[in-house]
Amino acid sequence: MSLIVKICGLSTPEALDAALESGADMVGFVFFPRSPRHLGFDAARLLGKRVRGRAQKVALTVDAGDSGLDAIVEALRPDVLQLHGRELPGRVDKVKQRFGLPVIKAIAIEKKIDLSAIEAYETIADRLLFDALPPREATRPGGLGNTFDWHLLEDLEASVPFMLSGGLDAGNVGEALRITRAPGVDVSSGVEQAPGEKDVDMIRDFVRAARAAAARHAVPPVVGHA
Repeated sequence: MSLIVKICGLSTPEALDAALESGADMVGFVFFPRSPRHLGFDAARLLGKRVRGRAQKVALTVDAGDSGLDAIVEALRPDVLQLHGRELPGRVDKVKQRFGLPVIKAIAIEKKIDLSAIEAYETIADRLLFDALPPREATRPGGLGNTFDWHLLEDLEASVPFMLSGGLDAGNVGEALRITRAPGVDVSSGVEQAPGEKDVDMIRDFVRAARAAAARHAVPPVVGHA
């Protein structure tokens, strides 16, 4: 199976169209007021309809409650939920049961010990997403443009598919894939000209670079949950 490419933090028709036309597999929409990419429900409805099945719609939330998730699901009609906060395994399972949707669980990485969280989530989440641990002063858990040591993921064995995130862009995604052999990549700030302002050319360049790198490094097939 080919590399999964996700463009996250989309908030305009132009950026969404660029992602879809470039062949992104997943398009992400952020529902977190502290983020410059936060999307209101009216905008989510319009953008969600614009996708028209050309990619999977991913709703990113951070420690959202049931009522908040209800409203997000009603507005976007997502194909996948991304839990990017401190949600414990029990909460992830509850969300899956409540909505009947696949779930991506983000795990913050700084040191090798952080990978120990995989065991707690790999039998519950449908996909894991490894992102850089945010600095202490950060007001949000992701989308900060920070990378982590990709060598921590070398020879990673997990029973669930994973995605690499954190500071990726068209210039470094090839090296990231060479080291990690990740079956999926996720980008947000790396395709922006300013926080929350996507650049259509950068989106196209990223997808092109990721696909080329995947072909060179023979990214392994995705295993685990569908």
